[in-house]
Amino acid sequence: MPDDPLSRLAAVPAPGAEPPSPFDAKVAARTDEWLAAATDTASADTQLFAKLVAARDVRNELALLGLQTPAWRALLARHFVHVAAPALPLAVNSSAHAYFVDTLNALLLTHTSAAVHADDASCLASIIAHACLRPDHLWRDLGLTGREEVTWMLTRYFPTLVVLNIADLRWKKFLAQQRALSLGLPPGPAPGCPGCEDYGYCFGDRQ
Repeated sequence: MPDDPLSRLAAVPAPGAEPPSPFDAKVAARTDEWLAAATDTASADTQLFAKLVAARDVRNELALLGLQTPAWRALLARHFVHVAAPALPLAVNSSAHAYFVDTLNALLLTHTSAAVHADDASCLASIIAHACLRPDHLWRDLGLTGREEVTWMLTRYFPTLVVLNIADLRWKKFLAQQRALSLGLPPGPAPGCPGCEDYGYCFGDRQ
């Protein structure tokens, strides 16, 4: 397994770093609650899913994970066997972007590493594809602490896709670009990109 930044990054704040916001503190506390119910707290994959789930759970937005109920229950059984499984609310209607979600999900899965659980990769592909509908940097949309965590996650689960990012593009832009290229379409932004503060930087000249 690649070096795991998930616990390392969260361990001790750097000298002079700003303290976490009240909301970030809530997410961290909810992550700890999920890990307390974990099957294996030392598993980097479990730590990752705890962060992804907690970021939505603290907002009462579990539906935004994009998981169907059977996949959700199976994920809990693999990683959080001690949790009283919360029911998923009705999924948010993303029909306007269903084709984007389905095709990005499929692209990610074609790059799945043999070293990870196939069902975990399937869940993660859905979570990532749905996160690309939201208007921020991908790491924020996922509830992670920065680009380094996204890079670790993608490298662990979809390594042959990561090596294609030779221009070091921002991950949401890169994923949207690769999806378009796989379909023979001109590259363009993900559905959530226009709402991001850096949309002009990434796409002002359709670079």
